[in-house]
Amino acid sequence: MNEVLQVKHLTKSYEKDEPVLKDINFNLQKGEVVVIVGPSGCGKSTFLRCLNLLEPIDEGSIVLGGETIGRKDKNVHQHRQKIGMVFQSYELFPHLSIINNILLAPVKVQKRDRKEAEREALALLERVGLSDKKDAFPRQLSGGQKQRVAIVRALIMNPEVLLLDEITAALDPEMVREVLQVVLKLAQEGMTMAIVTHEMEFAKAVADRVMFMDQGVIVEENTAKEFFAYPKTERAKQFLNTFHYEALEI
Repeated sequence: MNEVLQVKHLTKSYEKDEPVLKDINFNLQKGEVVVIVGPSGCGKSTFLRCLNLLEPIDEGSIVLGGETIGRKDKNVHQHRQKIGMVFQSYELFPHLSIINNILLAPVKVQKRDRKEAEREALALLERVGLSDKKDAFPRQLSGGQKQRVAIVRALIMNPEVLLLDEITAALDPEMVREVLQVVLKLAQEGMTMAIVTHEMEFAKAVADRVMFMDQGVIVEENTAKEFFAYPKTERAKQFLNTFHYEALEI
């Protein structure tokens, strides 16, 4: 596998507060899926936002395809197109139809031919089971459908890396599965992804590697099989035990 993304000694703070991320070193190989887990507030989402250049970093470097990138880089918009991101809040424009939500960036930003982009958009909608919703508006879709549209909107930019930030957190339980099935299929097709999730069963199914974070540092990294079966650190064991519910004695 070829290395697509590399992070070296990344540190991130907000003003004079304690660093949110402390000396993070990370790499992502082409076709690899890394799932990032950890307690709320440990820096997982901030880390993804740094990778997509939505947050400036204080120290360290981010290397994409052998080229160091950053917010002061004059090519920041080009680099951001190579790192697609899907948020938990969908971020769809309510006044635009689904097809126009999807076509906005490829046509306006990438200057692609609309007909060509629309053919790709319709093919992607077909892949996620939403071809019949192309002329609908976001208010007419369920949460799970909106999130699948958000994934299509990221994919149509043909990113080298796809970042997924708690994409099921705002969904009803019955809608979670339909979204996770789309992501699992992307993984099977070789999409390079970094995923923040609290869905541990999904993480087991989709991850090549798991990165466990706590208090702004990487506590443990391992293959998904090894991490879930044999966590090496006490902190990771404590975290995983919170997902094992025992019957309460009354």
